[in-house]
Amino acid sequence: MAESIKDLIKGNQDWVENTKQKDPSFFDRLAQGQSPQFLWIGCSDSRVPATEITNRMPGSIFVQRNIANVVHHTDSNLLSVVYYAVKVLKVKHIIVCGHYGCGGVLAAMSNNSYGYLDNWLVNIKNVYRMHKKELDAIEDEHARGNRFVELNVQEQVNNLCMVSFIQEEWENGEFPYIHGWVYSLKDGLIKDLDITKHSPAHLASVYQYSSNQV
Repeated sequence: MAESIKDLIKGNQDWVENTKQKDPSFFDRLAQGQSPQFLWIGCSDSRVPATEITNRMPGSIFVQRNIANVVHHTDSNLLSVVYYAVKVLKVKHIIVCGHYGCGGVLAAMSNNSYGYLDNWLVNIKNVYRMHKKELDAIEDEHARGNRFVELNVQEQVNNLCMVSFIQEEWENGEFPYIHGWVYSLKDGLIKDLDITKHSPAHLASVYQYSSNQV
């Protein structure tokens, strides 16, 4: 077995021992089930692990990750995770978290081809098209990329608000709240974009579902 793989196994064993020393009953409680209050929709980037950067323990955050934290309405994987989170786990908050310097966002901002990945990047290119005037006006490429990251999070929050079963939950109460955050790799801090939603009121009427049957 490669030494790097052995290091992972050894790391797991060390983590278990350290955790038991701090909290002897931790794994007994963890084995009884999960009841997280948060669903995290983040980027697959290995530098942005949800629990570590928020100082939370396993069991506290339900997680879905993909390239550039995209919410696509035909992504059955993501929709299944979100459905389970809001319908079964009853999470109170959904966090869409992007990060500055996101490779997926920067790739979508370019005209380079990345093979099969191009098909996924179309979802992000569509965000650029929606905000083209603002983004094209930013001359500094680094600053434009950072703003693109923020706008991508904003639009993925909006996409979540268009999901029918989330609107169904809102009809029955105030939860879930949907938040848009961006993480900085340079200083480790999270920026709240202050775009929290807990109703579809901001959406165009065509995206707002009614429970009334015709």
